[in-house]
Amino acid sequence: MASLLVCAIGGALLWHGTDGLRAVTSEQARRRAIARAPRVLPVIRLEDQDGRPFTLEAYRGRAVAVDFIYTQCQSVCKLLSAGFQRIDRGQQAVAADDRLQLVSISFDPRDTPGHLRAAASHYRANGATWRFARVSDPRQLGQLLVAFGIVVIPDGRGDFQHNAAVHLLDREGRLAAVLDADASPEEVLRVAGNTTNASEFHENRRMTARMKTNRPGP
Repeated sequence: MASLLVCAIGGALLWHGTDGLRAVTSEQARRRAIARAPRVLPVIRLEDQDGRPFTLEAYRGRAVAVDFIYTQCQSVCKLLSAGFQRIDRGQQAVAADDRLQLVSISFDPRDTPGHLRAAASHYRANGATWRFARVSDPRQLGQLLVAFGIVVIPDGRGDFQHNAAVHLLDREGRLAAVLDADASPEEVLRVAGNTTNASEFHENRRMTARMKTNRPGP
C-alpha cells in the first residue's frame, strides 16, 4: 500500500508544469518557488535509527538540513550521505546546539529502524546532530514528500527514481532553500546561515509592525 502511495504521488508530481519561461525544469521551478516564499511544512511524526519519535518541528529555533534517501540506494543517496558526513565532521569543534542539524529521511517503506541504524553506523551519524529516520505512519509519507516536492517512482526492480537535493529549513521550521545533491559543505553552511539570518530579519520586521500597530496614540 505504501509503495503504491509513493508511486501515485511521484507520478502526479512528475507531470507538474514548470514555472513559466523562467525555469527549464520542474525542479528549478520548485527551487525558485521556495526561495521566493519559504514553505510551511506539515507536522509529521518521524522515527529515528534508535526508534525514538520526533518531528522536524522539534528543531524550531535551529537551522536544519534534510535529505531524502533509502538505505539500499547505490547511487545519488550515497552522494548525499557522504556530503552530510563531511558537514558533520567539519562541525566537531562547534557546540552541538550551534551546529547545522542533519536529518536523513528514508522514503522506502521497507526500511526498518535496523536498516537506518546500519546506515547511521556506516556514516558515523551519532543520532544527536545527525539522524537517519523514517515516517512513523506510512500513510503520512505522501504528505511529507509533497510538502518537500520530492518525486519518488519505483522502478519495478526494487529501486527508485527520485530527485535528490539538500533541503534547508530556517529557524521557523520552514523549507527555505534547496541545493544540489553535490553541494559542498561550505556552500551548505553558507546558505544555511543566510536562510537563518533571513528568518530572523523577517521575524524582526513582523515584531516591529506589531509594535507600531499596538502603540498607544498621543
